[in-house]
Amino acid sequence: MWDFEGEVMWQEILNKFRRFPAQEKVIRLVLARGFQINERGRVASGDIEIPHAQIARELDVDRRVVDTTAAAIREDEVLWKIFKNVRSMPFLGEVAPAIGLGVIEITPVDARQTGLLGNVAIAVAKYGLSIRQAVSDDPFFAENPKLTIITESKIPGDLVRMLMEIDGVKRVTVY
Repeated sequence: MWDFEGEVMWQEILNKFRRFPAQEKVIRLVLARGFQINERGRVASGDIEIPHAQIARELDVDRRVVDTTAAAIREDEVLWKIFKNVRSMPFLGEVAPAIGLGVIEITPVDARQTGLLGNVAIAVAKYGLSIRQAVSDDPFFAENPKLTIITESKIPGDLVRMLMEIDGVKRVTVY
């Protein structure tokens, strides 16, 4: 069966497609975008089906590779249980400054270190800021994972200094 422990689970999913590099590209894109595989074996976002030809064009693969990958996921009970439930979410990081929200981007020393999100949240709370969104890149999929915190208002300079003192923080960028 499958070992669903974090990184091992993602590795097992990719291993099913390791012999097929083009299909692995499809898997990575579907996961990165938060797309699902629906009952019909089509790539979708909610009830909106994404044309396989568009996915193929973006990945520079044949459309049939996308068809085959989606069908393989739909036919595999364990894979389909995962991929039918994947969801995308709106990420406020790039729009936050335009609407008056603060953005803190934390580059960790090691993204697998535990407690970083909690320690950052505590520091933000000490400054009386409310966190509107916290997004942590999955270190298995992101080459340079970051923790992005969106706050209700701009970030004070003293908070940046406090964040830099947290164990495991390599860099703090504020937008």
